Amino acid sequence: MRDVRGGGAHGAGLTLFQWPQWLAAMARVLCLAACMALLPGAAQAQGASGNEQHNQLGGEPGAGADATACAPRIISVQAARAPHGARPTEGWVAVTLPEVWTRRWPGHDGTVWYRIDWERGCARAAGPVALGIDGISVAGEVYINDELLWRDASLAEPLSRSWNVPRWWMLPESALHPGVNAVWVRAVGPAALSPGLGAVRLGDARTVAEEQRHSQWRQRTVYFINAVVCALAGALFLLVWLLRRREAAGSAYGWFGLMALAWLAYLTTYLAETQWPWPDSIARSRFAMVALASYVLCACRFTFSFGEQRLPWVRRALWLLAALGAGAAVFAPAAAAGAWFGWVWQAAMAVFLANCVQFQWHAWRARPGGRRPEHMLLALAWLVFLVVALFDFFSVLDRWQVARNWAALSGLLVIVLVVLLLGGQLVQHMGSVERFNRDLEQGVAKARAELAAALAREHAQALQTAKLHERMQLAHDLHDGLGASLVRGLALVEQAKAPLPNERVLSILKVLRDDLRQVIDHGSSAGATVPDTPVQWAAPLRHRFTRLLDEMGVASSWHIAPQWRERPSALQCLGLTRLVEEALSNVVKHSRARHLRVDCVQPQPDTLVVRVQDDGVGFDVPAVQRAGMSVGMRSMAARAERMGGTLTVRSGPSGTLVGVSMLLNQ
Repeated sequence: MRDVRGGGAHGAGLTLFQWPQWLAAMARVLCLAACMALLPGAAQAQGASGNEQHNQLGGEPGAGADATACAPRIISVQAARAPHGARPTEGWVAVTLPEVWTRRWPGHDGTVWYRIDWERGCARAAGPVALGIDGISVAGEVYINDELLWRDASLAEPLSRSWNVPRWWMLPESALHPGVNAVWVRAVGPAALSPGLGAVRLGDARTVAEEQRHSQWRQRTVYFINAVVCALAGALFLLVWLLRRREAAGSAYGWFGLMALAWLAYLTTYLAETQWPWPDSIARSRFAMVALASYVLCACRFTFSFGEQRLPWVRRALWLLAALGAGAAVFAPAAAAGAWFGWVWQAAMAVFLANCVQFQWHAWRARPGGRRPEHMLLALAWLVFLVVALFDFFSVLDRWQVARNWAALSGLLVIVLVVLLLGGQLVQHMGSVERFNRDLEQGVAKARAELAAALAREHAQALQTAKLHERMQLAHDLHDGLGASLVRGLALVEQAKAPLPNERVLSILKVLRDDLRQVIDHGSSAGATVPDTPVQWAAPLRHRFTRLLDEMGVASSWHIAPQWRERPSALQCLGLTRLVEEALSNVVKHSRARHLRVDCVQPQPDTLVVRVQDDGVGFDVPAVQRAGMSVGMRSMAARAERMGGTLTVRSGPSGTLVGVSMLLNQ
């Protein structure tokens, strides 16, 4: 997949972003958007053609000449200013609905009354009559003759908002007169918001209800769908941006999410039925203009990010224009707010259309790397805006009707199309992530195999090292044990003045045998486990040395704890066995003792103490340590240290004590 920043293979992206499927989907969406854009304009053009469709709505088409003749017929539509709100008695002028009164009375704030005179087409009763109004800007009330039919919740600031809310009612027969009847509509609104009265229709209930259903779709449902889509798209793509904000492609998602939320804020102008939370109509309109400026800024920044356009000076100019537009909307004088809002709206649309035009050149121009399909698709979306803009601006639609067409088009068109674009791009990135994950899995498998091979080599080296260490240890044990006995035996034989008795020779041989047996037992115990009790641990030592001690006339006593309070490790057991063997061998070789005592106790659960004590001749411990002649003492001290213990040697004329105290599981 090609990276959105420009890297990657171009063909890889086309596998997930295929031209035929995306162009077909784009064509369907563009056709739907064009129909949505043309419907409001067509309705408005029909309304401007005269009173046949709106003001003089007759019977249901195709119902027959009789029904048409008896349908309600509008005789005249008039309007008059009412400075004090009361129904005026003079100043009435003929108007055509829908109507914006500021074209006739510029700068007029407050109230205008509309009078629609009508009569039934025939004298006989033709069934109940229904009245429909597409909207009253900004708020109002409706009378049939002198009877109140409906009234907004608030006719003073903050005004209710009925300008984009279609309504219809059944006219009560009790309020109707024979002959001519009058529908009175009071419209209240500031001049800055182009106040007036929407299309009015009279007819049978079925026909008026059907027309109102279409008006409800055009004026409410479409905007509500837009708002829902914008809210979902804004939340979704802002979440995507939060997850990918460190990537270059992530900024497009963030700007699009902000663009959707800004458009959602602007759509509240069409959907809100109250001014809340704003204090009056002008304040709400200021907010709408700020939201529009923010929308255009975010749309342009999204276009730049999606199209990978840098344009640093254009970006700075956009921020400046957005700030100027928002400032003009916020600080516009109330008396001239309408003109200021118009300038802000026109400037925002001009900037937006300029962005659409420049992106056409960016997307379709030839470049070394070739055209990018996703850029061309976004260019097609912006091209629809250009076509609709030309249609609207060269038609007879007023500015607010153009704004309404744009509001109906932009939400669904832009959000749906860009969701398709960004969704396709997201699918590409997901495919890239999947391929990366596969490559990563392969890399991990390869690294695991290499690591396994390295571990195998290291294990072989460790085994070789262990063998060498064991050989060195075996050589050390042979030297310390069997070698010393051989040397002592040879010395006795050489220095003897007469042949040694058989018993003496046999004793020497037995000592050699026992030393050899110790070495063999030591080597075979390397893989042994920890004995279940201290008694089982000491049993082999006791069996081997007790017989030798008995032959030498040395009485021995063994005091071994019956159970482990905490079990030592296998290495600690093995090292302790070697250390006690060395201590007992020294008793046999050097001490000339008559009594020997061996203790194995655990004063604390995590402490093991072993002592070997005899009543022999002893030796000068400091002198031996200073002379460095005792290989056995150095060996025992090193073993005790490796086990995490401490060796203690005390000796004197009354005997020698060799003890080791160690912490278990160290």
